[in-house]
Order: sequence, then C-alpha cells, then structure tokens
Amino acid sequence: MIIVDEKDREKGVAGKMETHTKGLLHRAFSVFIFNRKGEMLLQQRAMNKYHSGGLWTNACCSHPQPGEDTKKAAIKRLKEEMGFETTLKKLFDFVYKVDFENGLIEHEFDHVFVGEYDGLIHFSNDEVMACSYKNMQDIADSLEKNPTQYTTWFRLAFPGIEKWWSESYKNSVA
Repeated sequence: MIIVDEKDREKGVAGKMETHTKGLLHRAFSVFIFNRKGEMLLQQRAMNKYHSGGLWTNACCSHPQPGEDTKKAAIKRLKEEMGFETTLKKLFDFVYKVDFENGLIEHEFDHVFVGEYDGLIHFSNDEVMACSYKNMQDIADSLEKNPTQYTTWFRLAFPGIEKWWSESYKNSVA
C-alpha cells in the first residue's frame, strides 16, 4: 500500500496488514456510480472482507498499487468488483481514521470518483454479496435511521456526494 502524508505525498510503501494494524495513512479511492435516473449504485460487501463485511457502501473502493495512477486503479477495480467499466470523474478527497472491532485500523486519504452506468452488473461474489440502485432520498433516510448498516467511509463521503448530486447531477437527470 502507498503510505502518504496529510497532503497525499508519498512517504513509502507497506503491506496491507501492516498498514491496517498500525493505522498508517495510505492512499485509497471510493467510486460512486449513478444511473440515468440519478439513482446511486450501492453494494453490500461480502461477509469474508477483512472488515465491514455485510455492510452497504458505494459501488467500489480499494487502494492503488505503488506506481499506479489512482484514477486508472479505480477504473480497474470497478471492473474487478462490479464487472463493468465507465468513465470516472474526480470530485474530492477526504481523510479519515476508524478503529474496527477486529483490531484493524483504516486510516485513508480517500480520492472520491463518480461515474454513470446503466448496463448489466456482474459483480464478483468474492467481493460483493448484493447490489442495488437507490434514490438519494432513500439512502439519506436509511443513513439517518440505520447508520451502522453502512461503511464508515460511505457515511463520511455521502454528504459531499449528496451536495454534488443536488447541485450538478440532479438537474441533468430528467
């Protein structure tokens, strides 16, 4: 994993488990996908994930490899997890840190990308239990009533996505 500072400048590399047991700040990405109706694609993480198994989250998220462009890594991972490719646009970054019950620590400099897709989804059963498009109001209501059903990074990124969607995307959907 690519270890970074608070400004996303590379400091070195470390293995996945070392990064997550020591809580090292590392580069990550989160991909949010919308269909033409303006609904967001959610995935339910597979139960065998090293943390947050069974929780709902955005279309995909992961970490670029050392030397790999973050946007290209996001496009590649979307194909691996959800079985499709689409154009992505970078929206914003955020940093977060969370301790999980299993002793792992997620400390990420997260690059947030958005894209649009309306085709078939052939997700990887190793990564995803289920997926569904939901309208933004239903997601917002569910997050308010049942926040623990969603991943930490999804809950943190959602307000920024919701703001972008209401200002930019919502008006282009008819």
